[in-house]
Amino acid sequence: MKKIFKNIGIQASILTLVINFILFIIKLLAGFIAHSNAMVSDAIHSLSDAFTTIIVIFGLSISNKEADNDHPYGHERIESVFAIILSFFLLVTGIGVGYVGIKAIITGHSNLKIPGMLALIVSLISIIIKELMFRYTIKIAKRIKSPSMEADAWHHRSDALSSVGSFIGILGARHGFPLLDPICSILICLLIIKSALEIFKEAINQMLDSSCDEKTMTEIREAIIEIYKNIVINDLKTRMFGNKVYIDLEIALNGNITLKKANQTVKKIHDEIESRFDFVKHCNIQIVPLEK
Repeated sequence: MKKIFKNIGIQASILTLVINFILFIIKLLAGFIAHSNAMVSDAIHSLSDAFTTIIVIFGLSISNKEADNDHPYGHERIESVFAIILSFFLLVTGIGVGYVGIKAIITGHSNLKIPGMLALIVSLISIIIKELMFRYTIKIAKRIKSPSMEADAWHHRSDALSSVGSFIGILGARHGFPLLDPICSILICLLIIKSALEIFKEAINQMLDSSCDEKTMTEIREAIIEIYKNIVINDLKTRMFGNKVYIDLEIALNGNITLKKANQTVKKIHDEIESRFDFVKHCNIQIVPLEK
């Protein structure tokens, strides 16, 4: 199953990589030909998307390697490392886009050229393509529980927003507001930086053994009770390990039951939890005597 998920993620990433590179070339040519700073900024963003997708492909390949002597708990956490790297790429991209816009404004109103219709058409096409890429990538990312691929999906969404900004800027510039083009580059910069910080925060949480969200905790608890309706859960803890989760569970059993019966109960809960939830790496269960 892990290998199938890895292949799905890699195939999806290769597809978006090719599309991003094609978009970069088209946007860059359109930006220069149509004299649009916003379109050139948008092209740079698409190129950064291509680079980050390459990083995602490497991350997916490494994270699904089997545990070995040097990494007895597996390699899943490498996904979080790559997500952090992606957030820095996104941050640098945002700063670069903002710099282009600020430089254009400082250069002066008189030096700003009116963007051509080509830039407007390309930005509209880019909005549609990038939004479709976001929806496709985020769907795959959530299916395979990949934080780095999810970060890459939001990179696509930020590029779609970048294209929206380009479209507004170019349209405004063509209707007598040439400053709107570089101003939109600066707004795009802020959106990209916001996405970078959110991705960084999520990746750091995964590196620090943060617990699952409340919804997931409830689902796990309900699954345990469903397996044994009268079971007493003393404690339930979870911790993120890259795109996987470790569960530490303490349950109370009747002190009069045999060791064999207690072991059968623990094994059934362990196997059911790991079977029902693909994202669970290991379920560790401790039993204590039930206090009457």
